[in-house]
Amino acid sequence: MSREREEGPDDPLMSIGVFARRARLSMKALRLYDRQGLLRPARVDPVSGYRRYRESQLATARTVVLLRRLDMPLAEVAKVLAAPGPAGAELVAAHWEAVERRVAAQRELAAHLRDRLSGEGGSPRMDEVREREVPEQVVLTEQRHVRVEELPGWIDAATKRLCGAAQAYGGPAGPVFVVYHGEVDEDGDGPVEICLPVAAGDDIEGDAAVRREPAHREAYVRLTKAQVEFPQILSAYDAVVQWAAARGRACTGAGREVYFADRDGAGPADEVCDVAFPVD
Repeated sequence: MSREREEGPDDPLMSIGVFARRARLSMKALRLYDRQGLLRPARVDPVSGYRRYRESQLATARTVVLLRRLDMPLAEVAKVLAAPGPAGAELVAAHWEAVERRVAAQRELAAHLRDRLSGEGGSPRMDEVREREVPEQVVLTEQRHVRVEELPGWIDAATKRLCGAAQAYGGPAGPVFVVYHGEVDEDGDGPVEICLPVAAGDDIEGDAAVRREPAHREAYVRLTKAQVEFPQILSAYDAVVQWAAARGRACTGAGREVYFADRDGAGPADEVCDVAFPVD
């Protein structure tokens, strides 16, 4: 019998070279997967260090190959392999949803850069800007200086805190909006203010700050979830400012993002947010 097929006719051992060819993996990859604990050899010679694999391990090896073709990091591959069947399938689905969100955001960013570099302006375009009247609102607020990489997490956490505080007053009376009183980018940290309208007067008790947001007219452009990603969302701000300038209108207040839909449950093409400026 060949040394490449030993012990157990139903599940023979094979050399690392034979196993690599049948699994369509390089021996270098197999050694890496051994070190990572993804695919350990069935037997290692204590003297020579020579690795041997069982034929039954080919299924795992081929699963690793397929997962890596999805650009799944090795740490995530390990979680899929360790999970029972349905749980592993859910992990693959979650990974692919994240890939699709990233690709959708990158598609919007590429369109934004293409338009800017070609001199055609940002995306969305000025002809997509609309106007509306916004009545006076009493809002619960939270404000802080925040870096761009911290912004999404802080918005989510602050929104939950304000929604919790609003329950004492019958819940939110309108969509949450985020006002940028200063630039938030690689060099600036705002400040940023999150506002949640409530159906109450100024005599709100508790820890939440409260103020009145004056009635105003605002120009706005509607964005999908993919377009909300930074930095392509900046093109929406540019579109509204350019729209106002082209009509001799002045922006009379800070730019803001009005979140009228749940971003977590939305798909990349779903509309979730308005970028708006108060205008005269």
